[in-house]
Amino acid sequence: MGDDNGLNGDLNANSRCQSTEDPQLDKAVQQWLTWDKNRWTRAQVESLVAAGRVEDLRMRLCSRLSFGTAGLRAPMGAGFNRINDLTIIQSTQGLYSYLCRYFADLSSRGVVVGFDTRGQEESGCSSQRLAKLTAAVMLSRDVPVHLFSTFVPTPYVPYAVKKLGAAAGVMITASHNPKEDNGYKVYWCNGAQISSPHDKEILQSIEEQLEPWSASCWEEELVESCSLRTDPLTQINSCYMEELTSLCFHRDLNRRCPLKFVHSSFHGVGHAFIQQAFQTFGFAPPIPVPEQKDPDPNFSTVRCPNPEEGESVLELSLLLAEKENARIVLATDPDADRLAVAEKSDGCGWKVFTGNELAALLGWWMFFNWKEAHADPADCQQVYMLATTVSSKVLQAFARMEGFHFEETLPGFKWIGNRIHELSKTGNTVLFSFEESIGFLCGSLVPDKDGVSSAVVVAEMASYLHNKSLSLSQQLLHIYHRYGYHLSKTSYVVCNDPPTIQKIFSRIRNFEGEGSYPKTCGGVQIVHVRDVTTGYDSSRADLRSVLPVTRNSHMITFTLQNGIVATLRTSGTEPKIKCYTEYCAAPGDSEVSVLKEELMKVTTALLDEFLEPEKNNLIRRCV
Repeated sequence: MGDDNGLNGDLNANSRCQSTEDPQLDKAVQQWLTWDKNRWTRAQVESLVAAGRVEDLRMRLCSRLSFGTAGLRAPMGAGFNRINDLTIIQSTQGLYSYLCRYFADLSSRGVVVGFDTRGQEESGCSSQRLAKLTAAVMLSRDVPVHLFSTFVPTPYVPYAVKKLGAAAGVMITASHNPKEDNGYKVYWCNGAQISSPHDKEILQSIEEQLEPWSASCWEEELVESCSLRTDPLTQINSCYMEELTSLCFHRDLNRRCPLKFVHSSFHGVGHAFIQQAFQTFGFAPPIPVPEQKDPDPNFSTVRCPNPEEGESVLELSLLLAEKENARIVLATDPDADRLAVAEKSDGCGWKVFTGNELAALLGWWMFFNWKEAHADPADCQQVYMLATTVSSKVLQAFARMEGFHFEETLPGFKWIGNRIHELSKTGNTVLFSFEESIGFLCGSLVPDKDGVSSAVVVAEMASYLHNKSLSLSQQLLHIYHRYGYHLSKTSYVVCNDPPTIQKIFSRIRNFEGEGSYPKTCGGVQIVHVRDVTTGYDSSRADLRSVLPVTRNSHMITFTLQNGIVATLRTSGTEPKIKCYTEYCAAPGDSEVSVLKEELMKVTTALLDEFLEPEKNNLIRRCV
């Protein structure tokens, strides 16, 4: 192995390291230095040992990554619980072994591999390098790999899995996480993210395949010349854009649209794909934010590469929109699977829509256009909309009034994607799906959230409404008047100490004695409690939750006497406890200020009484 890949030919490098005085840790250090062939990550471990950074080493080397709501995700760097060459190779070896058990035709179906633009090439942890190593492991076992030749939106990987009939897909991305992070997202043959039991069994398979099989697993250069490696970019992009037209209902109107749109790709992959999607719908391309349109793994113009943070991270987009007299701002996150939308208010300032508000608009829009083509009310019996359980219940209000079906899933689009697959097998149509964290799917083009298709659908909706002399904000008020106000609040606290999180949720589950949940919140009686971590639901006769039990994360939902529904859950990708509250009012006029006041009161009480932020040194944030 040459210097470019790290080892310098010195097989005794690990012998020069001092002891950490911890035999178990010394063994982990030796194991790392024996297996790792990346110069950068080897040097990290050696310097930590030399500096006596025992706790840092223990944290890095004495635990392993596990699948969360978005796959494997962690900081890049040395360690068995970091994203790096070795852990990517180990993960892919485990994935290969698991796929072999499921697919007798794996050698003909192959796998899809895509990547975003994260990581510095000189550090050896860029997304492109990690994607090539993923491909190298599969190719070393004669498995065909459909490896994209350049960065793509995350939705392109599940789309390609279905289109090409692949056994699985891997996307190297950490989406909107900080620049230090990267990730490994796995899709099953149905195009949906893996869920239980696949995730647990793949982890077990990884544990059984920890030693790199051969030197060829590290040779990313061999990927380029291997005949089993194909580039699906041209075919998949062409098919995606062609099928995208199924979501276009008013092309002639789009061509005449006087509205201007600004788009930010947040230094990620979205620019070229959004430009093409707009042209596919008949629009002039949106105006790109020049400082943010090209990939930049440092995300140099934003404090946080997450458009869900709202106006504070949309500053450059809004300034450009003011300058260009554009009324709508669209922002996709770095891997282009999420979408934020802002609209210039008629008075002054900008309205940045929450995920729940945008879902109300998109849900209405998709049903409105579907209804135009389906006059028979009986057709509704095979129509569905889906949302995660921590998202707004506004689609449920639509379904009750319009006669179609609404279903909730656990948080995470993997649950939605798998449910779409199940429903489609029985001839049903899923019109729209969403999660409140600005993740949307119009139709079922991809069994995952998709910022590219969502952006152009929002543009067409805005164009149509503008032709009717309506803004998005005005239409949202019409929706609330017809279906009832759905006011929601999303907050979170940051907690970097897992034991503190455990302590907080243990206290909630034993609030007034062992096995006793809180009975009030902010002076309002709690009438039902559902705890999907334990499988408990007080609203059901058998006290069992309908949603699947998820013991590896915390999620408790409280239904209050005043109709507010509040949920506390841990994030699967970040060190956060998230808080979701929603007030669902009846159709017709409502005293919005009163509803907002009551909602804020309960939200504040939920944080103060149940999480005790000051006592537990938590940092509060509102979205």
